[in-house]
Amino acid sequence: MTKPENQILVIFGASGDLTKRKLLPSLFELFDRNLLPEHFVILGVARTAFSDKEFRSVQKENLKQFLKGEKPSDERLDAFLIRVYYLGLDTDKSEEYRFLAEKVTILRELHDIPDRLLYYLAIPPQKYAIVSSALKENGLHQAQTVDGWRRIIVEKPFGSNLKTAQELNYQLCSIFAEDDIYRIDHFLGKETVQNILVLRFANQIFESLWNRNYIDSVEIYALEKLGVENRGKYYEGAGALRDMVQNHLMQLMGFVAMEAPAAFDAELMRDEVAKVFRSLHPLSPTDVVRGQYTSGQVGDQVLSAYRDEYGVAVSSSTETYVAMRFYIDNWRWGGVPFYFYTGKRMSVSRSEIVIHFKNVPHHLFNGMCTYGSCNQLILKVDSPESISLKFGLKVPGSFFEVKQVSMDFAYNSLCNTYIATAYERLLLDAMQGDSTLYTRTDALELSWRFIDPILEYWEKYPERGLTSYSAGSEGPEERKWLLQRRLSGIDTL
Repeated sequence: MTKPENQILVIFGASGDLTKRKLLPSLFELFDRNLLPEHFVILGVARTAFSDKEFRSVQKENLKQFLKGEKPSDERLDAFLIRVYYLGLDTDKSEEYRFLAEKVTILRELHDIPDRLLYYLAIPPQKYAIVSSALKENGLHQAQTVDGWRRIIVEKPFGSNLKTAQELNYQLCSIFAEDDIYRIDHFLGKETVQNILVLRFANQIFESLWNRNYIDSVEIYALEKLGVENRGKYYEGAGALRDMVQNHLMQLMGFVAMEAPAAFDAELMRDEVAKVFRSLHPLSPTDVVRGQYTSGQVGDQVLSAYRDEYGVAVSSSTETYVAMRFYIDNWRWGGVPFYFYTGKRMSVSRSEIVIHFKNVPHHLFNGMCTYGSCNQLILKVDSPESISLKFGLKVPGSFFEVKQVSMDFAYNSLCNTYIATAYERLLLDAMQGDSTLYTRTDALELSWRFIDPILEYWEKYPERGLTSYSAGSEGPEERKWLLQRRLSGIDTL
Protein backbone atom coordinates (compact mmCIF):
# COMPACT_ATOMS: atom_id res chain seq x y z
CA MET A 1 0.00 0.00 0.00
CA THR A 2 1.30 3.47 -0.91
CA LYS A 3 2.04 5.63 2.09
CA PRO A 4 0.42 9.05 2.41
CA GLU A 5 2.41 12.22 1.74
CA ASN A 6 4.46 13.70 4.59
CA GLN A 7 2.15 15.87 6.72
CA ILE A 8 1.10 17.12 10.16
CA LEU A 9 -2.11 15.95 11.82
CA VAL A 10 -3.54 18.59 14.18
CA ILE A 11 -6.13 17.18 16.62
CA PHE A 12 -8.39 19.74 18.29
CA GLY A 13 -9.80 18.24 21.49
CA ALA A 14 -6.64 16.23 22.13
CA SER A 15 -7.36 15.82 25.85
CA GLY A 16 -10.81 14.30 25.24
CA ASP A 17 -12.24 10.79 25.14
CA LEU A 18 -12.29 10.40 21.35
CA THR A 19 -8.57 11.09 21.10
CA LYS A 20 -7.52 8.65 23.81
CA ARG A 21 -10.02 5.89 22.96
CA LYS A 22 -10.02 5.95 19.15
CA LEU A 23 -7.69 8.40 17.41
CA LEU A 24 -4.31 7.77 19.04
CA PRO A 25 -4.83 3.97 19.26
CA SER A 26 -5.74 3.96 15.56
CA LEU A 27 -2.73 6.09 14.67
CA PHE A 28 -0.47 3.80 16.69
CA GLU A 29 -1.78 0.76 14.75
CA LEU A 30 -1.03 2.55 11.47
CA PHE A 31 2.45 3.37 12.77
CA ASP A 32 3.00 -0.21 13.96
CA ARG A 33 2.13 -1.53 10.49
CA ASN A 34 4.42 1.02 8.82
CA LEU A 35 1.56 2.84 7.07
CA LEU A 36 2.23 6.36 8.33
CA PRO A 37 4.32 8.81 6.27
CA GLU A 38 8.04 8.84 6.88
CA HIS A 39 7.86 12.46 8.03
CA PHE A 40 4.70 12.70 10.10
CA VAL A 41 3.85 14.25 13.44
CA ILE A 42 0.69 14.59 15.51
CA LEU A 43 0.00 17.89 17.24
CA GLY A 44 -2.64 17.75 19.95
CA VAL A 45 -4.44 20.99 20.78
CA ALA A 46 -6.69 21.59 23.80
CA ARG A 47 -7.18 23.91 26.75
CA THR A 48 -5.61 21.60 29.35
CA ALA A 49 -2.08 22.64 30.28
CA PHE A 50 0.45 19.96 29.28
CA SER A 51 4.04 19.97 28.16
CA ASP A 52 4.95 17.63 25.30
CA LYS A 53 6.50 15.24 27.83
CA GLU A 54 3.45 15.29 30.12
CA PHE A 55 1.03 14.73 27.25
CA ARG A 56 3.07 11.79 25.96
CA SER A 57 3.14 10.25 29.41
CA VAL A 58 -0.63 10.51 29.79
CA GLN A 59 -1.27 9.12 26.31
CA LYS A 60 1.16 6.26 26.87
CA GLU A 61 -1.02 5.01 29.72
CA ASN A 62 -4.14 5.55 27.61
CA LEU A 63 -2.65 3.50 24.78
CA LYS A 64 -1.90 0.65 27.16
CA GLN A 65 -5.53 0.72 28.24
CA PHE A 66 -7.31 1.14 24.91
CA LEU A 67 -5.17 -0.71 22.37
CA LYS A 68 -6.75 -4.02 21.39
CA GLY A 69 -4.98 -7.36 21.29
CA GLU A 70 -1.43 -7.95 22.42
CA LYS A 71 -0.02 -4.91 24.20
CA PRO A 72 3.08 -3.36 22.60
CA SER A 73 6.35 -2.84 24.44
CA ASP A 74 7.22 0.46 26.07
CA GLU A 75 9.96 0.90 23.47
CA ARG A 76 7.45 0.60 20.62
CA LEU A 77 5.05 3.03 22.30
CA ASP A 78 7.87 5.51 22.86
CA ALA A 79 8.90 5.24 19.19
CA PHE A 80 5.38 6.30 18.25
CA LEU A 81 4.91 8.95 20.93
CA ILE A 82 8.08 10.78 19.93
CA ARG A 83 5.99 11.91 16.95
CA VAL A 84 3.33 13.36 19.27
CA TYR A 85 3.40 16.99 20.42
CA TYR A 86 1.01 19.18 22.38
CA LEU A 87 -0.10 22.80 22.43
CA GLY A 88 -2.33 24.25 25.12
CA LEU A 89 -4.52 27.13 23.96
CA ASP A 90 -8.05 28.47 24.30
CA THR A 91 -9.61 27.42 20.98
CA ASP A 92 -12.42 29.96 21.48
CA LYS A 93 -9.95 32.86 21.22
CA SER A 94 -8.83 33.60 17.67
CA GLU A 95 -5.86 35.66 18.88
CA GLU A 96 -4.28 32.57 20.45
CA TYR A 97 -4.08 30.73 17.12
CA ARG A 98 -0.85 32.58 16.36
CA PHE A 99 0.73 30.14 18.81
CA LEU A 100 -0.59 27.31 16.66
CA ALA A 101 0.94 28.89 13.55
CA GLU A 102 4.26 29.22 15.35
CA LYS A 103 4.20 25.62 16.62
CA VAL A 104 3.36 24.29 13.14
CA THR A 105 6.26 26.24 11.62
CA ILE A 106 8.67 24.83 14.22
CA LEU A 107 7.48 21.25 13.67
CA ARG A 108 7.65 21.55 9.89
CA GLU A 109 11.24 22.71 10.06
CA LEU A 110 12.22 20.16 12.71
CA HIS A 111 10.77 17.20 10.79
CA ASP A 112 11.22 18.43 7.20
CA ILE A 113 7.49 18.39 6.43
CA PRO A 114 5.94 20.35 3.52
CA ASP A 115 3.05 22.75 4.05
CA ARG A 116 0.43 20.01 4.49
CA LEU A 117 -1.93 20.06 7.46
CA LEU A 118 -4.80 17.73 8.28
CA TYR A 119 -7.10 19.10 10.99
CA TYR A 120 -9.28 16.78 13.08
CA LEU A 121 -12.12 18.44 15.02
CA ALA A 122 -12.59 16.05 17.95
CA ILE A 123 -14.59 18.74 19.72
CA PRO A 124 -18.29 19.48 20.41
CA PRO A 125 -20.16 20.39 17.20
CA GLN A 126 -21.00 23.88 18.46
CA LYS A 127 -17.26 24.62 18.33
CA TYR A 128 -16.82 23.76 14.63
CA ALA A 129 -17.66 27.26 13.40
CA ILE A 130 -15.47 28.92 16.06
CA VAL A 131 -12.39 26.84 15.26
CA SER A 132 -12.76 26.96 11.47
CA SER A 133 -13.24 30.76 11.57
CA ALA A 134 -10.19 31.18 13.78
CA LEU A 135 -8.12 29.09 11.37
CA LYS A 136 -9.17 31.40 8.54
CA GLU A 137 -8.53 34.59 10.51
CA ASN A 138 -4.98 33.41 11.21
CA GLY A 139 -4.22 32.21 7.68
CA LEU A 140 -4.11 28.56 8.70
CA HIS A 141 -6.87 27.46 6.30
CA GLN A 142 -4.82 27.70 3.10
CA ALA A 143 -1.44 26.29 2.10
CA GLN A 144 1.25 28.77 1.13
CA THR A 145 3.06 26.50 -1.32
CA VAL A 146 2.10 24.79 -4.58
CA ASP A 147 2.57 21.29 -3.16
CA GLY A 148 0.80 22.10 0.10
CA TRP A 149 -2.80 21.55 1.19
CA ARG A 150 -5.26 21.86 4.06
CA ARG A 151 -7.86 19.21 4.93
CA ILE A 152 -10.33 19.07 7.79
CA ILE A 153 -12.11 16.08 9.36
CA VAL A 154 -15.42 16.81 11.10
CA GLU A 155 -17.06 14.40 13.53
CA LYS A 156 -20.82 13.88 13.66
CA PRO A 157 -23.39 15.19 14.40
CA PHE A 158 -23.45 17.38 11.29
CA GLY A 159 -26.17 19.73 12.49
CA SER A 160 -29.40 18.89 14.31
CA ASN A 161 -31.78 19.41 11.37
CA LEU A 162 -31.67 20.57 7.75
CA LYS A 163 -31.35 24.25 8.62
CA THR A 164 -28.42 23.82 11.02
CA ALA A 165 -26.73 21.36 8.65
CA GLN A 166 -26.95 23.91 5.84
CA GLU A 167 -25.55 26.61 8.10
CA LEU A 168 -22.63 24.39 9.12
CA ASN A 169 -21.94 23.42 5.51
CA TYR A 170 -22.02 27.05 4.44
CA GLN A 171 -19.57 27.94 7.20
CA LEU A 172 -17.12 25.15 6.37
CA CYS A 173 -17.40 25.56 2.59
CA SER A 174 -16.70 29.30 2.89
CA ILE A 175 -13.33 28.43 4.42
CA PHE A 176 -12.32 25.06 2.93
CA ALA A 177 -12.99 23.55 -0.50
CA GLU A 178 -15.63 20.80 -0.48
CA ASP A 179 -12.97 18.32 -1.62
CA ASP A 180 -10.98 19.12 1.53
CA ILE A 181 -13.85 18.61 4.00
CA TYR A 182 -14.09 15.07 5.40
CA ARG A 183 -17.31 14.36 7.34
CA ILE A 184 -16.47 11.16 9.14
CA ASP A 185 -18.93 8.35 9.81
CA HIS A 186 -17.06 5.46 11.41
CA PHE A 187 -19.66 2.93 10.20
CA LEU A 188 -18.39 3.44 6.65
CA GLY A 189 -14.89 2.39 7.67
CA LYS A 190 -16.00 -1.11 8.60
CA GLU A 191 -14.78 -3.92 6.36
CA THR A 192 -18.26 -5.31 5.69
CA VAL A 193 -19.55 -1.93 4.53
CA GLN A 194 -16.73 -1.52 2.04
CA ASN A 195 -17.29 -5.06 0.83
CA ILE A 196 -20.92 -4.29 -0.03
CA LEU A 197 -19.53 -2.66 -3.16
CA VAL A 198 -17.29 -5.60 -4.05
CA LEU A 199 -19.96 -8.18 -3.23
CA ARG A 200 -22.40 -6.47 -5.58
CA PHE A 201 -20.31 -5.12 -8.42
CA ALA A 202 -17.73 -7.92 -8.67
CA ASN A 203 -20.23 -10.80 -8.59
CA GLN A 204 -22.82 -11.30 -11.29
CA ILE A 205 -24.70 -13.84 -9.16
CA PHE A 206 -25.59 -11.08 -6.72
CA GLU A 207 -25.83 -7.98 -8.89
CA SER A 208 -28.19 -9.64 -11.37
CA LEU A 209 -30.60 -10.33 -8.47
CA TRP A 210 -30.12 -6.94 -6.77
CA ASN A 211 -33.43 -5.37 -7.77
CA ARG A 212 -37.21 -5.30 -7.22
CA ASN A 213 -37.74 -8.41 -9.37
CA TYR A 214 -35.95 -10.67 -6.90
CA ILE A 215 -35.70 -8.80 -3.59
CA ASP A 216 -38.70 -8.74 -1.27
CA SER A 217 -37.36 -6.32 1.34
CA VAL A 218 -34.20 -4.94 2.94
CA GLU A 219 -33.61 -4.58 6.69
CA ILE A 220 -30.79 -2.61 8.32
CA TYR A 221 -30.20 -2.98 12.07
CA ALA A 222 -28.06 -1.13 14.59
CA LEU A 223 -29.07 -2.39 18.02
CA GLU A 224 -27.16 -1.92 21.29
CA LYS A 225 -27.37 -3.56 24.69
CA LEU A 226 -25.93 -0.45 26.28
CA GLY A 227 -28.04 2.47 27.41
CA VAL A 228 -27.00 6.09 27.04
CA GLU A 229 -24.47 5.61 29.89
CA ASN A 230 -23.07 9.07 30.77
CA ARG A 231 -24.18 10.68 27.52
CA GLY A 232 -27.65 11.62 28.71
CA LYS A 233 -27.17 15.35 28.17
CA TYR A 234 -26.00 14.82 24.58
CA TYR A 235 -28.65 12.21 23.85
CA GLU A 236 -31.45 14.49 25.06
CA GLY A 237 -30.62 16.81 22.15
CA ALA A 238 -30.15 14.01 19.67
CA GLY A 239 -32.27 10.89 20.09
CA ALA A 240 -32.05 7.75 18.01
CA LEU A 241 -33.30 9.34 14.79
CA ARG A 242 -30.55 11.97 14.72
CA ASP A 243 -27.88 9.86 16.40
CA MET A 244 -28.14 6.74 14.24
CA VAL A 245 -30.64 7.00 11.38
CA GLN A 246 -29.65 10.31 9.77
CA ASN A 247 -26.01 9.33 9.38
CA HIS A 248 -25.06 5.68 10.00
CA LEU A 249 -28.11 3.85 8.68
CA MET A 250 -28.73 6.26 5.81
CA GLN A 251 -25.17 5.84 4.58
CA LEU A 252 -25.38 2.04 4.80
CA MET A 253 -28.62 2.13 2.84
CA GLY A 254 -26.99 4.35 0.22
CA PHE A 255 -24.28 1.74 -0.40
CA VAL A 256 -26.85 -1.06 -0.58
CA ALA A 257 -29.17 0.77 -2.99
CA MET A 258 -26.78 2.73 -5.23
CA GLU A 259 -26.19 2.06 -8.92
CA ALA A 260 -22.76 1.02 -10.17
CA PRO A 261 -20.60 4.08 -10.87
CA ALA A 262 -18.87 4.38 -14.25
CA ALA A 263 -15.49 4.01 -12.50
CA PHE A 264 -14.14 3.46 -9.00
CA ASP A 265 -13.84 7.16 -8.29
CA ALA A 266 -14.72 8.95 -5.04
CA GLU A 267 -16.92 11.60 -6.63
CA LEU A 268 -18.70 9.16 -8.93
CA MET A 269 -19.39 6.88 -5.96
CA ARG A 270 -20.79 9.74 -3.93
CA ASP A 271 -22.85 10.88 -6.91
CA GLU A 272 -24.64 7.53 -6.90
CA VAL A 273 -25.35 7.68 -3.16
CA ALA A 274 -26.81 11.17 -3.58
CA LYS A 275 -29.05 9.89 -6.40
CA VAL A 276 -30.49 7.28 -4.03
CA PHE A 277 -31.23 9.94 -1.41
CA ARG A 278 -32.95 12.10 -4.02
CA SER A 279 -35.23 9.16 -4.89
CA LEU A 280 -36.50 8.53 -1.35
CA HIS A 281 -40.27 8.55 -1.01
CA PRO A 282 -41.37 11.17 1.58
CA LEU A 283 -41.94 9.80 5.07
CA SER A 284 -45.12 10.19 7.11
CA PRO A 285 -45.46 9.68 10.90
CA THR A 286 -47.25 6.36 10.29
CA ASP A 287 -44.06 5.02 8.69
CA VAL A 288 -42.09 5.41 11.92
CA VAL A 289 -42.34 3.76 15.34
CA ARG A 290 -40.46 5.43 18.19
CA GLY A 291 -39.95 4.17 21.69
CA GLN A 292 -38.17 4.91 24.95
CA TYR A 293 -36.83 2.30 27.33
CA THR A 294 -38.27 1.90 30.78
CA SER A 295 -36.64 -0.06 33.62
CA GLY A 296 -36.03 -3.75 33.08
CA GLN A 297 -34.08 -6.73 34.30
CA VAL A 298 -31.64 -9.07 32.60
CA GLY A 299 -30.74 -11.98 34.87
CA ASP A 300 -29.84 -10.48 38.22
CA GLN A 301 -29.07 -7.06 36.75
CA VAL A 302 -31.68 -4.33 37.18
CA LEU A 303 -31.53 -1.78 34.35
CA SER A 304 -32.61 1.82 34.84
CA ALA A 305 -35.23 3.59 32.74
CA TYR A 306 -34.02 6.21 30.28
CA ARG A 307 -35.65 8.98 32.31
CA ASP A 308 -33.60 7.87 35.33
CA GLU A 309 -30.28 8.17 33.47
CA TYR A 310 -27.87 10.97 34.40
CA GLY A 311 -28.55 14.16 32.45
CA VAL A 312 -32.01 13.10 31.22
CA ALA A 313 -35.15 15.13 31.92
CA VAL A 314 -37.70 13.37 34.12
CA SER A 315 -40.43 14.02 31.54
CA SER A 316 -38.24 13.43 28.47
CA SER A 317 -39.91 12.43 25.20
CA THR A 318 -36.58 11.66 23.49
CA GLU A 319 -36.70 8.41 21.55
CA THR A 320 -34.15 5.69 22.29
CA TYR A 321 -35.62 3.36 19.66
CA VAL A 322 -36.71 3.90 16.06
CA ALA A 323 -38.19 1.49 13.55
CA MET A 324 -39.16 2.83 10.16
CA ARG A 325 -40.28 1.66 6.75
CA PHE A 326 -39.63 3.61 3.55
CA TYR A 327 -39.36 3.24 -0.21
CA ILE A 328 -37.03 4.35 -2.99
CA ASP A 329 -38.84 5.69 -6.03
CA ASN A 330 -36.62 4.49 -8.85
CA TRP A 331 -36.54 1.71 -11.42
CA ARG A 332 -34.37 -0.67 -9.40
CA TRP A 333 -36.19 -0.46 -6.07
CA GLY A 334 -39.75 0.63 -6.84
CA GLY A 335 -42.16 -1.10 -4.41
CA VAL A 336 -39.44 -2.75 -2.26
CA PRO A 337 -39.77 -1.77 1.42
CA PHE A 338 -36.62 -0.83 3.33
CA TYR A 339 -36.63 -1.09 7.13
CA PHE A 340 -34.41 0.59 9.71
CA TYR A 341 -34.21 -0.63 13.32
CA THR A 342 -32.03 1.03 15.93
CA GLY A 343 -32.25 1.22 19.70
CA LYS A 344 -30.53 1.40 23.06
CA ARG A 345 -30.89 -1.13 25.91
CA MET A 346 -31.90 -3.95 23.59
CA SER A 347 -31.72 -7.69 24.28
CA VAL A 348 -28.80 -8.03 21.83
CA SER A 349 -26.14 -5.88 20.20
CA ARG A 350 -26.43 -6.36 16.48
CA SER A 351 -25.55 -4.38 13.36
CA GLU A 352 -26.64 -6.14 10.19
CA ILE A 353 -27.90 -5.65 6.66
CA VAL A 354 -30.41 -8.33 5.71
CA ILE A 355 -31.47 -8.81 2.08
CA HIS A 356 -34.70 -10.84 1.90
CA PHE A 357 -35.10 -12.41 -1.54
CA LYS A 358 -38.55 -13.19 -2.86
CA ASN A 359 -40.00 -16.60 -2.25
CA VAL A 360 -40.55 -19.11 -5.02
CA PRO A 361 -43.91 -18.50 -6.77
CA HIS A 362 -45.24 -21.96 -5.92
CA HIS A 363 -44.43 -23.97 -2.79
CA LEU A 364 -43.80 -27.65 -3.51
CA PHE A 365 -42.42 -28.59 -0.10
CA ASN A 366 -43.38 -28.20 3.51
CA GLY A 367 -40.70 -26.21 5.20
CA MET A 368 -39.62 -23.94 7.97
CA CYS A 369 -38.32 -20.57 6.83
CA THR A 370 -38.16 -17.17 8.39
CA TYR A 371 -40.05 -14.06 7.39
CA GLY A 372 -40.22 -13.37 3.66
CA SER A 373 -38.28 -16.26 2.22
CA CYS A 374 -35.83 -19.05 2.83
CA ASN A 375 -33.32 -16.98 0.87
CA GLN A 376 -31.50 -14.27 2.79
CA LEU A 377 -28.15 -12.57 2.49
CA ILE A 378 -26.97 -11.26 5.87
CA LEU A 379 -24.06 -8.83 6.10
CA LYS A 380 -22.90 -8.55 9.71
CA VAL A 381 -21.40 -5.09 10.21
CA ASP A 382 -20.22 -5.36 13.82
CA SER A 383 -17.36 -7.54 15.02
CA PRO A 384 -16.75 -10.27 14.02
CA GLU A 385 -17.68 -9.05 10.55
CA SER A 386 -19.14 -11.77 8.33
CA ILE A 387 -21.52 -12.72 5.53
CA SER A 388 -24.18 -15.45 5.66
CA LEU A 389 -26.23 -16.82 2.78
CA LYS A 390 -29.39 -18.65 3.88
CA PHE A 391 -31.38 -21.05 1.72
CA GLY A 392 -33.61 -24.12 2.05
CA LEU A 393 -32.44 -27.75 2.00
CA LYS A 394 -34.09 -31.09 2.64
CA VAL A 395 -33.88 -32.47 6.16
CA PRO A 396 -32.01 -35.81 5.99
CA GLY A 397 -34.31 -38.80 6.27
CA SER A 398 -37.49 -36.76 6.04
CA PHE A 399 -40.06 -36.75 3.27
CA PHE A 400 -38.98 -33.53 1.56
CA GLU A 401 -39.17 -31.39 4.64
CA VAL A 402 -37.31 -28.16 4.00
CA LYS A 403 -35.20 -26.40 6.61
CA GLN A 404 -33.29 -23.15 6.32
CA VAL A 405 -29.50 -23.64 6.37
CA SER A 406 -26.64 -21.18 6.18
CA MET A 407 -23.30 -20.78 4.42
CA ASP A 408 -21.14 -18.47 6.53
CA PHE A 409 -18.00 -16.50 5.78
CA ALA A 410 -15.98 -14.54 8.35
CA TYR A 411 -13.62 -11.84 7.11
CA ASN A 412 -10.92 -12.85 9.54
CA SER A 413 -10.79 -16.26 7.83
CA LEU A 414 -9.91 -14.79 4.43
CA CYS A 415 -6.25 -14.43 5.33
CA ASN A 416 -3.97 -13.73 8.24
CA THR A 417 -3.83 -10.05 7.38
CA TYR A 418 -4.65 -7.63 10.17
CA ILE A 419 -8.15 -6.15 9.71
CA ALA A 420 -7.99 -2.41 10.32
CA THR A 421 -10.54 -0.71 12.54
CA ALA A 422 -12.93 1.84 11.06
CA TYR A 423 -10.98 4.81 12.39
CA GLU A 424 -7.68 3.42 11.09
CA ARG A 425 -9.10 3.07 7.59
CA LEU A 426 -10.79 6.47 7.57
CA LEU A 427 -7.81 8.32 9.01
CA LEU A 428 -5.54 6.78 6.40
CA ASP A 429 -8.00 7.69 3.64
CA ALA A 430 -8.07 11.33 4.76
CA MET A 431 -4.27 11.44 4.87
CA GLN A 432 -4.24 10.16 1.28
CA GLY A 433 -6.97 12.52 0.12
CA ASP A 434 -9.45 9.71 -0.59
CA SER A 435 -12.99 10.85 0.23
CA THR A 436 -14.85 7.76 -1.03
CA LEU A 437 -16.05 6.75 2.45
CA TYR A 438 -16.82 10.28 3.62
CA THR A 439 -20.13 12.12 3.36
CA ARG A 440 -20.54 14.91 0.82
CA THR A 441 -22.57 18.10 1.37
CA ASP A 442 -25.43 17.20 -0.97
CA ALA A 443 -25.92 13.72 0.52
CA LEU A 444 -25.82 15.15 4.04
CA GLU A 445 -28.48 17.74 3.29
CA LEU A 446 -30.64 15.24 1.41
CA SER A 447 -30.62 12.85 4.37
CA TRP A 448 -31.69 15.68 6.68
CA ARG A 449 -34.41 16.69 4.22
CA PHE A 450 -35.73 13.11 4.37
CA ILE A 451 -36.10 12.92 8.15
CA ASP A 452 -36.85 16.57 8.94
CA PRO A 453 -40.66 16.19 8.59
CA ILE A 454 -40.61 13.47 11.26
CA LEU A 455 -38.49 15.57 13.62
CA GLU A 456 -40.83 18.52 13.15
CA TYR A 457 -43.88 16.34 13.83
CA TRP A 458 -42.35 14.96 17.04
CA GLU A 459 -41.39 18.44 18.22
CA LYS A 460 -44.96 19.61 17.61
CA TYR A 461 -46.50 16.53 19.25
CA PRO A 462 -43.82 15.29 21.70
CA GLU A 463 -45.93 12.61 23.37
CA ARG A 464 -47.94 11.43 20.37
CA GLY A 465 -46.91 7.97 19.24
CA LEU A 466 -44.15 7.63 21.85
CA THR A 467 -44.19 3.99 22.95
CA SER A 468 -42.22 2.26 25.69
CA TYR A 469 -40.25 -0.95 25.99
CA SER A 470 -38.48 -2.64 28.86
CA ALA A 471 -34.71 -2.31 29.02
CA GLY A 472 -33.19 -5.57 27.82
CA SER A 473 -36.14 -6.45 25.57
CA GLU A 474 -36.52 -6.64 21.78
CA GLY A 475 -38.10 -3.20 21.58
CA PRO A 476 -41.67 -1.89 21.52
CA GLU A 477 -44.36 -4.28 20.33
CA GLU A 478 -45.54 -1.60 17.91
CA ARG A 479 -42.47 -2.24 15.75
CA LYS A 480 -44.16 -5.39 14.46
CA TRP A 481 -46.94 -3.27 13.00
CA LEU A 482 -44.72 -2.03 10.18
CA LEU A 483 -43.99 -5.60 9.14
CA GLN A 484 -47.59 -6.72 9.56
CA ARG A 485 -48.76 -3.96 7.26
CA ARG A 486 -46.40 -5.24 4.60
CA LEU A 487 -47.46 -8.87 4.95
CA SER A 488 -51.18 -8.06 4.96
CA GLY A 489 -50.86 -6.07 1.76
CA ILE A 490 -52.11 -2.75 3.13
CA ASP A 491 -49.04 -0.61 2.44
CA THR A 492 -50.09 2.83 1.26
CA LEU A 493 -47.33 3.73 -1.17
